[in-house]
Amino acid sequence: QVQLVESGGGLVPAGGFLRLSCAASGRTFSTHVIGWFRQAPGKQRDFVAGIAWSGGTTDYADSVKGRFTIPRDNAKNTVYLQMNALKPDDTAVYYCAARPWEGVARNRYEYPYWGQGTQVTVSS
Repeated sequence: QVQLVESGGGLVPAGGFLRLSCAASGRTFSTHVIGWFRQAPGKQRDFVAGIAWSGGTTDYADSVKGRFTIPRDNAKNTVYLQMNALKPDDTAVYYCAARPWEGVARNRYEYPYWGQGTQVTVSS
């Protein structure tokens, strides 16, 4: 099993920034890819960004490209989501997820391991 714990959410004004953390433990050798997803009230859970541990390949949703980055710290088994120039539309619960197969995927069903989520609220 893989355990994922997110942290770093909160309330921030529009134009501000936040950094979310996703710490992996357990069978971390199974976490080839870490993805970040978000779910706003009444909406489906959407892909935000993802990174492959090996090689560092990244992918970003068009809505966050140029504003969000996904750095990682291999020694700490932690992946971050650096969110800059935040907008009210970024308000959601953010989840990190892990998949034991190669390749960053945008489909949530390709990630068997999930964290509990952390709330991000951007005020206008």
